[in-house]
Amino acid sequence: MECQRLSLPPLSAPGEVVTFYSYKGGTGRTMALSNIAVLLARRENASVPVLMLDWDMEAPGLHHYFEQHEERPGVLEFFEACRQQLERLSLETGGKRGSVADDVALAQRVLDAIDWQQYVVRVDQGSPLYLMRAGRFDASYSERLAQMRWDQLFDSCPALFRCFADTLAQHFRYVLVDSRTGRTDSAGICTTLLPKKLVVVFTPNRQSLEGVDALVTRAIEYRRSHEDEQRPLLVYPLPSRIEMGDGAQRAEWRRGDAHKGIAGFQPMFERLLRTSYGLPQIALDSYFDEVQLQQTKTFAYGEQLAVRIDQGGDRFSLTRTFEAFLHWLTGGYFPWQSSREIALLGAISEARQALLAEPGRAVALPLARDLARLGELYRKDGRSGQALEAFRQSVEIRVRLLGEEHPDSLACKSGMARLLRQLGKLEEARFLEEDVLDVRERVLGSEHPDTLAARACLAKTLLLQGELAAALLLQDAVLASYARQLGGEHPLTLEAMDGRAATLLRMGRLAQAQQVLATVVAARERLFGAEHGDTLRSKLALAQALGREGDLEGARRLFVAVLQAQERRLGGDHAATLATRDLLADIVAGQGDWAGARQLHEDQVAARERTHGLDHPETLMSQRKLAEALLRRGELDAARSVQEQVLEVHARLLGEDHLDTLHSKTQLAGTLQQQGDSEAARLLEDAVLSGSDRLLNAPVTGHADSVLDGARHLQETILAGRASGHEGAEPDTLVSMISMLQGMIEREQYAQAGELAEHLKSCLLRPGVPGKLRRRGMAQLKRMYKLQGDLNALLALQEDEVQALEGALSEARIEQR
Repeated sequence: MECQRLSLPPLSAPGEVVTFYSYKGGTGRTMALSNIAVLLARRENASVPVLMLDWDMEAPGLHHYFEQHEERPGVLEFFEACRQQLERLSLETGGKRGSVADDVALAQRVLDAIDWQQYVVRVDQGSPLYLMRAGRFDASYSERLAQMRWDQLFDSCPALFRCFADTLAQHFRYVLVDSRTGRTDSAGICTTLLPKKLVVVFTPNRQSLEGVDALVTRAIEYRRSHEDEQRPLLVYPLPSRIEMGDGAQRAEWRRGDAHKGIAGFQPMFERLLRTSYGLPQIALDSYFDEVQLQQTKTFAYGEQLAVRIDQGGDRFSLTRTFEAFLHWLTGGYFPWQSSREIALLGAISEARQALLAEPGRAVALPLARDLARLGELYRKDGRSGQALEAFRQSVEIRVRLLGEEHPDSLACKSGMARLLRQLGKLEEARFLEEDVLDVRERVLGSEHPDTLAARACLAKTLLLQGELAAALLLQDAVLASYARQLGGEHPLTLEAMDGRAATLLRMGRLAQAQQVLATVVAARERLFGAEHGDTLRSKLALAQALGREGDLEGARRLFVAVLQAQERRLGGDHAATLATRDLLADIVAGQGDWAGARQLHEDQVAARERTHGLDHPETLMSQRKLAEALLRRGELDAARSVQEQVLEVHARLLGEDHLDTLHSKTQLAGTLQQQGDSEAARLLEDAVLSGSDRLLNAPVTGHADSVLDGARHLQETILAGRASGHEGAEPDTLVSMISMLQGMIEREQYAQAGELAEHLKSCLLRPGVPGKLRRRGMAQLKRMYKLQGDLNALLALQEDEVQALEGALSEARIEQR
């Protein structure tokens, strides 16, 4: 049968290829792709060309959704034709392979020779929606599919599939690929070679999630590791067949339940995407709040398109869920960007375009408002650089249009100052806060709520700058005004008392701080409840104050109460819960309850592995603390195992000579020494000494002082330990100590050299030290004391040296007798 050839003009800008993949069947992947294709083709007055590719050739089904039952050639026949072209061209060239550029040219010759448009059919006369079927389902289909070796086709022309995707993207705004399930060659092509974006459709069960995890990791790693595939691959998870009637089970599988062994798909994807893209922290709360395909009876049977039937768009409709998903997929946004951020970015973009067409206050002021809101959103998310830029732009617009003293300009400056304070840019923050306070006192008066708020903000900055008396003076004035105007238990009064307690703690006035915090805790429990966020925050501050004063049992009771409340209300893996558990573990360890500390650290390690991943710095820190607890309990084998894991990660990620790696080696060496494996311990210590030397002699880079100080401290610790661990220190140890001291003297680092000098002196004065070595060491010690002008230390050293020589002579006479 002759197939009618389409004639599709190229687009002005290339489209994008999106693969829909599921590890297991039955997820509704094909259904999701079909509905999304229909929605995309309706856009812009139904003028967006969309192509669907059915690459699920073992179980094709896309054509059923569009009643395309006519037998036509499709993906299989197209690549059969490609294979024939490659075989013909191989005969012409004698089978010679060229460079990557030659591969691309070869792929383009093949594609130009075949005319892909004859394999595509239009499936909707009301919109530009097209389909490339899996193939012609005749009697030979199964046999021909079995003979199609995708791996051989790739080997013969690696650029073929990528160029095929690029060719289609020149004619379609969206190319949606329905991939084969599982781990197959064709699934690998669809997920690693073709797409710009990968939609992972899954149902909440262990098989599906584990398979998806492995596939996504492999696809991103392939893109990263292959030189000719250095293209971004954005991953969008799409949970499907979610039962809306069972809220408890839905929450378990989304958030996880450690007691039931359910990891939760949201923590899994947060870890997976964070690790894959090298991000410090991401949250998918907003994304999964909007994107979950619910299970419905109406569409459970047959091949019905929800977006054609269910067009109401209410909050329970599948259509609305698909449209919400498309905000992220087609808007160029990442899944970890919240819906609020997306809305603000959209409004800001529209306002900027409007300003270009017609500048004026009516557009500029809403733009400044949205920039300030975006800055505050970024500040709360910890995206400081983006937040600061948004605030700067907002302040600039408002000051230009409204003036320096307008309330909106002042409010934006206050928000920017708070961010600068969080970033540690205290001078800049103070400058803005003093400016805001000055204007508000002059314009509004000293008792106005905005003035009091500005005074409280300035006090926080002064506290961080160490100007404690000035901060306390401001806080006392604010507290007195709030108490007079609002009463002793108003939320603003309690907030002012909280700030005053923080300053008292910094000043060491612990009893006063505890009294204030106890009052705040009691008032907030009455007003808000025992588990309100503000109440828990005050309880944490009070617990820390009790701990500093030595009331460890009182601190422990409060920390336990806060932790239990956070676990109930926020979950065991929430950042606030993790921070409280760390504080509690420190108190428990301070009480000598190493069994309790061990349990808390084990919980921390498990939680941080789930939320951050095995290689995250916070996970490694929790493992270090766990190893310390195990050592204190005498569980040396378990401690050693944990320390070896930490060392392996540090060495792999940071390198053998990184300061964190050297610390891990030192800690493991200490454990080996306790186990009696002195030889292995000494080898590790030697590696630390060598690595520290390389750090000390390396070119200066950022944070050089802290790195160099850390390297010297490690060397001093090891050499001092060796010196004190022998009746007479070994010559090699003394040589290293003398060389280190000499280097410190030449760098004029007398403060750091002091402790090392004391260790060296005690070693040199012991019996049995070779005379030449003792003289060399004594010369360096005298040199240091002379350069420091420390005559008392020099005279004491000379006296100690004489006494040591007299003692050695006396021992020699006794031996002769």
